[in-house]
Amino acid sequence: MNVKKIATAESYQSFINDEKVSILKYEANWCPDCKRLDFFIDDIINTHQDKAWAQIDIEQFPEITEENDVMGIPSLLIYQDGKKIGHLHSANTKNPDQVKEYLSQF
Repeated sequence: MNVKKIATAESYQSFINDEKVSILKYEANWCPDCKRLDFFIDDIINTHQDKAWAQIDIEQFPEITEENDVMGIPSLLIYQDGKKIGHLHSANTKNPDQVKEYLSQF
């Protein structure tokens, strides 16, 4: 998955403040479900090329993770103009159809 990695709090802010819809994948290296999502996320990204995509490591940014109410990973959070407009919780990221159906509304 060739997606921008959020490396600083500033890059997170500029990513979510975009006027186009931005999708941020919350993950961690040790997370087996995150790896499972990686198996099918590329097709979904290709379908949603009109959106910006990035990933953020919850261990690097615990304060951002907490402020966004991310309780489980992987989670896909959708932002536009600095506001969170969607949150696909970890329980619903396990199969491609659930992810595609959720993202189809944005």
